Amino acid sequence: MKPIGTPLSPHATRVMLLGSGELGKEVLIALQRLGVETIAVDRYDNAPGQQVAHHARTITMSDGAALRALIEAERPDLVVPEIEAIATPVLEALEAEGQIRCIPTARAARLTMDREGIRRLAAETLGLPTSPYRFCDSLAELQAAIDAGIGYPCIVKPVMSSSGKGQSKIDGPADVQTAWDYAMAGGRVGPGRVIVEGFIDFDYEITQLTVRALGADGSVETSFCDPIGHVQVSGDYVESWQPHPMHPAALQRSREIAKAVTDNLGVGLDGQPSGLGLFGVELFVKGENVWFSEVSPRPHDTGMVTMITQWQNEFELHARAILGLPVDTTLKSPGASAVIYGGVEATGIVFDGVADAMRVPNSDIRLFGKPESFVKRRMGVALVHDADVERARAQAKLAASLVKPRKA
Repeated sequence: MKPIGTPLSPHATRVMLLGSGELGKEVLIALQRLGVETIAVDRYDNAPGQQVAHHARTITMSDGAALRALIEAERPDLVVPEIEAIATPVLEALEAEGQIRCIPTARAARLTMDREGIRRLAAETLGLPTSPYRFCDSLAELQAAIDAGIGYPCIVKPVMSSSGKGQSKIDGPADVQTAWDYAMAGGRVGPGRVIVEGFIDFDYEITQLTVRALGADGSVETSFCDPIGHVQVSGDYVESWQPHPMHPAALQRSREIAKAVTDNLGVGLDGQPSGLGLFGVELFVKGENVWFSEVSPRPHDTGMVTMITQWQNEFELHARAILGLPVDTTLKSPGASAVIYGGVEATGIVFDGVADAMRVPNSDIRLFGKPESFVKRRMGVALVHDADVERARAQAKLAASLVKPRKA
């Protein structure tokens, strides 16, 4: 890795984030603390990350021509995808041309931009345990897949969506049409393909944050954060906590699966295992059995809890790893997070009750600064540390409930 330069100078280390939501905002802050010049790109103006970056750019990132033009004009040292809806063939082409270094690799960005690429990699290439699944392009194919063996209950998701959009559970034949319509409305790039998954009777699900960083000898080393438990509603994270208690055998298997997936995604177009950064690997667990669910090659929403539980949170770990710096995944304190929803449909909302929320013992609040609120849009998060995880969960939910967004 080359030395880190001074921002806004000819020797600056320049990092471009493609996607600048609340997760990207924290990555940008972590990068700036390390003296990096940052470029925040999003599809709309004044996204959270754009509010803190050195430079803000607004484009449609799924537009290949616009994406290439922007990267060639800015000439960043690193390109860091923070969302899935990106013209990944352009990233692969630019990486092959030697114009960019994509985090972790352009190949990883392509494979994880939709659920089909990563599911086929995990189940068919790596042979990892997953739920039974089929991909469908029509309502008739969805019904046929369910009838042919997926069965009820099952889960339907668009192959490309974020924060659980378009995801629903089908309990019987009467739900199929509604689930299909919801998936078509919730896809990130419009109507199209879905995955239908057989239901796994799991005890709980976790996020295993996994970091690929350079060791002292310059080789890539993999390290793990303590497992994060979480609750999702319709596929959208609403609370998380760390650590989640696990049987030692299940924890070991979780980390073996996470390493297998991230090792593969760390291989670039040149065949070298050089991809660096933090990955959020989602897993289902029942007893000692573990199934792979999904992976994000970037900080994970459930990992926001690490802002209060770890000495280096997931955003700092990502920033350090991609810059070739040492990382430390040590837990500082058990803790929990709970989402603060918008509750209203409005622009430029205000938040009452923030002081009351911060009076909850051991709590902190993060407000993301999103310019537009929706009823179920994440607008902030409450964080609590406590030696007792269950108490931290209760206190985090209490703190979140005390923040009252409203129209100005």
